[in-house]
Amino acid sequence: MEALLCRKIGDPTVQISEASPISISVSHPIPELNSPTAIRVKVKATSLNYANYLQILGKYQEKPPLPFIPGSDYSGVVEAVGNKVSKFKIGDRVCSFVGLGSFAEFVVAEEKEMFLVPDGCDLVAAGALPVAFGTSHVALVHRAHLSTGQVLLVLGAAGGVGLSAVQIGKVCGAVVIAVARGSEKVQFLKSMGVDHVVDLSKEGVIESVKEFFKARKLKGVDVLYDPVGGKLTKESMKLLNWGANILIIGFASGEVPVIPANIALVKNWTIHGLYWGSYKINQPGVLEDSVKELLSWLARGLITIHISHTYSLPEANLAFSAIKERKAIGKVMIAFDDHKTVRSKL
Repeated sequence: MEALLCRKIGDPTVQISEASPISISVSHPIPELNSPTAIRVKVKATSLNYANYLQILGKYQEKPPLPFIPGSDYSGVVEAVGNKVSKFKIGDRVCSFVGLGSFAEFVVAEEKEMFLVPDGCDLVAAGALPVAFGTSHVALVHRAHLSTGQVLLVLGAAGGVGLSAVQIGKVCGAVVIAVARGSEKVQFLKSMGVDHVVDLSKEGVIESVKEFFKARKLKGVDVLYDPVGGKLTKESMKLLNWGANILIIGFASGEVPVIPANIALVKNWTIHGLYWGSYKINQPGVLEDSVKELLSWLARGLITIHISHTYSLPEANLAFSAIKERKAIGKVMIAFDDHKTVRSKL
C-alpha cells in the first residue's frame, strides 16, 4: 500500500526527496487484523492537525520511535473485519482516530474505536471531525460547560480547532467573539454567524472587544479558547470576567504563555489544560460520547466542516506548508482516490 513515512526529524514542508524527513512508500505492508475485534479500513481521507506537523519537527509532547507513519483522524470504508466484530460490516462508512498511522491507504483499529458515519454526511469531511471538533467539544462542553448567553472568545478562530470552537459555541447558544488575521478569514467568520470578529491585521484585540462589549452592554469574556498562546493570551486575559474559564489548547504562536497565579486567585479563574489525545487512555468514554454527539450534529446540519485545502499523499509537503503558513481556513486534508476533485478553495 501507499504510505507516508517519517524517517527522521525535520521540516515536512520541504520538497519530498531522499534528504527530506518524509517519504512516500508505495509498497508498505498492508496491516493485518491483529485481534478478533479488529477492523481494517480503506482510508478515504485523513486530516492534518498542527500536532502532526509538530511531531515530525520533533517538537510534540509525544515522540514516537523512527520510522513512523504520521496521522490521527481519518475516514474510510470497512474492508475487513475480525470474526468477533458485531457492530460493523464490510462496506460501512466509518471514521475514527489513531495515535499514529492514518497517512496510509489502510488502517487497522479496534471495533470499539470506530464510528459509523451517518447517511448524507460527506465521507471526506467526516475524516476531519474527530480531533479538531472533538478537542473543541470536550473543551467547551465537558470542561468549561459553556452555556447559553455566556461570552466565548476564540483565538486563532479561522484554523481547524478555532473554527470548530466557533461553531460549537454557536450551537451552545454563546455570544461568540472570533480573533483572526486578514480580511478573507474575517469575512468567512462573519458568514458563520460570529457575533464579533477581531482582525489582528487592522486592530488590537482589547480595544476591538471592549467596543463590542460597550455596544452590547456586556461585562466580559466567560470562556477563553486559546490554541495560540504568546502575547495574545496575555492581552486576552484583560478581557476576562470574574470566574472565567481559560482553555489551554495549544501554542501555535510558538510561545507558551504565563498565567499569573495571583490574578487567577483574585479573579477566581479556572484554567483547563486540554490534551485531547490523553482522554483515549484516561477517559475513553468521554471521547466516545463526544464524537457520537458531533456526528449527530453533523447529520442534523448544526455544524459544518470546511475544508480549504485537499492534497494527495505525494503532495504531503504542500499540505504541511498550508498548516505552517496559516493559509487554511478550516481543515487541510489528504484524500485518496478523488483528491483531484477537491483542490484548494483559497
